[in-house]
Amino acid sequence: MAISPALDTARGAPRVHPAPPVRRRPGPAVVALAPAGLALALGLWGIRRENSMWRDESTTYQVAHRSVGEIGHLLGNADVAHGLYYLLMHAVFALWDGGLLALRLPSVLAMAATAAGVGLLGHRLAGPRAGLIAGLVFPLAPAVQRYAPEGRSYALVSAAVVAATHLLLSAVARPRKRTWAGYAAVASLACLLHEFAILAVAAHGVALYGARVGARPGWAWAQAASVVAVVLAPLVIVSQQQAALVGWISAPGPPELLGFGALALNGLVCARGPLPARGPVPLRDLALALLILPPAVLMAVSYLHPLYVDRYVLYAYVGLALLIGARLDALSRTVVVPRALAGGLAVAAVAALLPYSLQLRTPRSRLDDTIAAARAVRELGRPGDGVLFLPARRREPIMSSPEDFRGLRELALAQHAIPSGTLHGIELPAPRIRARMLTAGRIVTVNDPPGQPLDDTPQERVKREVLAEHFHRCAVRDVTGMRIVLYGRAGRC
Repeated sequence: MAISPALDTARGAPRVHPAPPVRRRPGPAVVALAPAGLALALGLWGIRRENSMWRDESTTYQVAHRSVGEIGHLLGNADVAHGLYYLLMHAVFALWDGGLLALRLPSVLAMAATAAGVGLLGHRLAGPRAGLIAGLVFPLAPAVQRYAPEGRSYALVSAAVVAATHLLLSAVARPRKRTWAGYAAVASLACLLHEFAILAVAAHGVALYGARVGARPGWAWAQAASVVAVVLAPLVIVSQQQAALVGWISAPGPPELLGFGALALNGLVCARGPLPARGPVPLRDLALALLILPPAVLMAVSYLHPLYVDRYVLYAYVGLALLIGARLDALSRTVVVPRALAGGLAVAAVAALLPYSLQLRTPRSRLDDTIAAARAVRELGRPGDGVLFLPARRREPIMSSPEDFRGLRELALAQHAIPSGTLHGIELPAPRIRARMLTAGRIVTVNDPPGQPLDDTPQERVKREVLAEHFHRCAVRDVTGMRIVLYGRAGRC
């Protein structure tokens, strides 16, 4: 007699087929904490950057150490776009004057919060696995690794943009006046930290339009965006009067276009095909708007008035991370990939980033190193020597490390930065600079690196002329992004 296939051949008992493995879904705590932990570890890794500090961080450091009144005096003349950040950092240093660690730790913590927020955004819009992947991808992005341990506002702006995005989703899902008010307040905070965060607010509006959420949410967003614009308007008006401070920015060239194109293309590839759609706004619409609109608009404007710098719209990486997380999660549901292979691919991706990650933790990763320049001045100079900055805006080393210039005479300075309410102070007229230079036997100069265009002001011309006519070059020290030169009269080297 034939034996039924449903019976065990040995005992005649029904076969018990093993149940398919159940995938454990990470909970919201894991989705938030795992990315935050990774971002925190990457941010703290080499946070001192071999005890180096570049010019923008030097500006933060010395401005934040001024009094509130002195910061207010400065903002009326320069750098008002960073005013709120300077005040926040002033409070940090008032509580704990921890040098480079205190300078960079707020940004590290803000980027950890951003990574957690990205994970939770992915969780809301595409599910827990998509959120976890997105949250882990975000802090690995090279640009995010670069600006996480940075004494500037970009990480804080990213955190505020992500928080505003969460409030936007909550307001669309459950319309309440207080939620929309919270969205307007947090978005305003992001814009006051850096005015180009307004492009994230515009991206939110585009995402709502693409998602066809209806007239009421769209009208509520427009009202909130109007509040943000009103709050931001005074800052924009004053910062436009200080536009000369960003005169160093040039129109986007091939490197900037290729960089943006590569990111946008990656995002568009990840957006193709079906993606999970769980939230009040589809992930595809929100992520593509955040990824593409802010840098694209800033680039387009920059061909008329150059303003584009990638770090000004760092939060665009939030959109890319969300798209990568959702796409990898979708693939995992349709393509069976052994865990060992998936783990190997993840390790390979991290290993590919490792050389760049290591380089980011060195002084060579930034434009210059003001601490190294100050150290070179101390080693070359001796009490009684003169000191000059060519051009005058290279005064960052003496602003952040004045102890290394002790005993040297500033030959061109008419008024220091703090009483003059400026970033670098005010210099004497050219004839006075010439007369003071001729009283010196030796002069230490802090210069741009070779190959940089020379400033064509009367003060800068007279500095170069007197050095060429009356002094000999005695010694040269090249540091990251600057050249320190000792000049002396004949026989005085």
